[in-house]
Amino acid sequence: MIELAPVELEQVRRRWDDVTARVAACRRPWMHDVAIVAVTKGFDQSAIAAAADVGASAIGENYAQQILAKRDVIEALRPEVHFIGHLQSNKVRQLTGLVTVWASLDRRSVVDEVAKRAPAARVRLQVNTTGEDQKAGVEPDELSGLLHRARERGLEVEGLMTIGPTDAPPEAARPAFARLRALVDEHGLEVCSMGMTHDLEIGLEEGSTEVRVGTALFGPRPR
Repeated sequence: MIELAPVELEQVRRRWDDVTARVAACRRPWMHDVAIVAVTKGFDQSAIAAAADVGASAIGENYAQQILAKRDVIEALRPEVHFIGHLQSNKVRQLTGLVTVWASLDRRSVVDEVAKRAPAARVRLQVNTTGEDQKAGVEPDELSGLLHRARERGLEVEGLMTIGPTDAPPEAARPAFARLRALVDEHGLEVCSMGMTHDLEIGLEEGSTEVRVGTALFGPRPR
């Protein structure tokens, strides 16, 4: 049995105001509109309901089993569900119909499976811009091939996503984020998804169009 933590709506409302203020403080006249994905992993169905209440149109989930555990509220509220974790090919079939955006495609086998199970799906490709061996993501010099394959398979590639360096101060993410922005521009894509609770300001300064925020909205995740 998956044990997920509840959230308190009033706390989420206050935190949402704080997050939107952080995003607004980084806005410049030339910047794109910024989407906020509320990352509900580790929390129960109340987090999705709270996200809907405060006006977050998209939620992010990292684990197939947690999405399946929240099927009822997802089907009732119909939020835009972004799968942002490491995706295993054998989980794609179970998630089809619940996931709106496959946001972490990073290898051919997963691209092929999503194209098979969810034709013309909206996707983002995850790029490893930090060079860390333990991180998921296609290498920057292999991105063109994966992008071509995804488009060839009929997927709607909206953009790219990346994660900043592990256990590092926010400023350390700047080179990785600048690299992703350059790749988005190079390939003529729209979505540049980078920046989380601790480094969203750096992401926005480097041209992010979408930040993924969990802890700042729902509090520390239970272990």
